[in-house]
Amino acid sequence: MTLRSDVAELLAGAGILDVDIDEAVADEHVRSSAYRRIVSATVSSRNRGGSGAQGRDRATVATIDRATVATILRDPVEIVAKTAVVDFVDRMATRATGPDEFRRWSAGLMPEIDRLTTDGHRDFIRRRVRDWLLYLSVEEGMAPASAELAKATNWMQRVLAEGTTSSAVLAQLAESGNTRKIRNIARNRAGSRTRRTR
Repeated sequence: MTLRSDVAELLAGAGILDVDIDEAVADEHVRSSAYRRIVSATVSSRNRGGSGAQGRDRATVATIDRATVATILRDPVEIVAKTAVVDFVDRMATRATGPDEFRRWSAGLMPEIDRLTTDGHRDFIRRRVRDWLLYLSVEEGMAPASAELAKATNWMQRVLAEGTTSSAVLAQLAESGNTRKIRNIARNRAGSRTRRTR
């Protein structure tokens, strides 16, 4: 497989016809933008699951997703590939029905992620998956242990501080968030939630 054939295959599979393949191969910025479009089209595809003629079973979808990630990760510019895979992880996490579904989906990608040659890129994607699993667990009503919340990245702690409705999580972040900004956001949101419930 060549970069040109990989990009052409991904674009065709996503139904994207308006990207100049030669330009994408020559310019990593064009390619990165194309990957984002491919990921968006893949995640929002009507036949990702469900029943009937339009739907695909979960195993088929997981196989397609893993093949898409494997193809993207063959990109010679590893940061471009990593960025696209992180986008894929983020989009899938926001569509997941809960932590179990996301755990199954992300576990299927890990053999591909492990092929990244840069430890930092592999670790970043693994941390992102762990962050989203924590987030989805909180959204499902589970209060994480303090140690688990402390292991979350600053990015995820801030996402939770700004958006969670869990009083327990806000209290933990207000007390021991990784940064002053996270602690302040959580403290302010916890205080406003307390005032509203009175």
